[in-house]
Amino acid sequence: MATVLDPAIDFLRAFGLFDIILPFLLIFTLVFAILEKTRVLGEEGGKPKKNLNAIVAFVIGLLVIATANIVSIINEALPNIILLLVISIAFLILLGSFWASGEFDFRKEHRGWYTFFLIALFIAVIAIFLQAIKIDGFGLLEIAIDFVINNFGGSIVGALIILIVIIVSIWFVVHDKQEGGKK
Repeated sequence: MATVLDPAIDFLRAFGLFDIILPFLLIFTLVFAILEKTRVLGEEGGKPKKNLNAIVAFVIGLLVIATANIVSIINEALPNIILLLVISIAFLILLGSFWASGEFDFRKEHRGWYTFFLIALFIAVIAIFLQAIKIDGFGLLEIAIDFVINNFGGSIVGALIILIVIIVSIWFVVHDKQEGGKK
């Protein structure tokens, strides 16, 4: 169904808004914010060097949009990441609506669940980007899942069990237990 805004959207698409301008602004903003927060490029008078941070973010943004593969990955992955963000915010609103009173701090009140959801969101974002990276028309996530399904045999199960045992052993050795206030 055609709307009044269809020609405007087509004009913006032809102008390069979705393929050039928006990916550039996204990368520029993210890189600039990271550089400002971490102060990697130094400080002047206790404040981050905004000019240097802006130039570096500008160059990185231009390098990203110069590569069509990266822009296509961003354009394919971003809608799914936005959907994940909306679901997360809706979940937090739902939790907050059933909270008794006062400020709701999910991070402090339920540290275990907070860690679980953070890891789940991280895995979901990685999976979204893996599916967005295409090789011969197939996403990397799809290729990996097909490989595991088709090649899941005794040797792979044995290797996974050994890997899990090694990781658990390392965790037990490195894990710092606190006993009676002593380290």
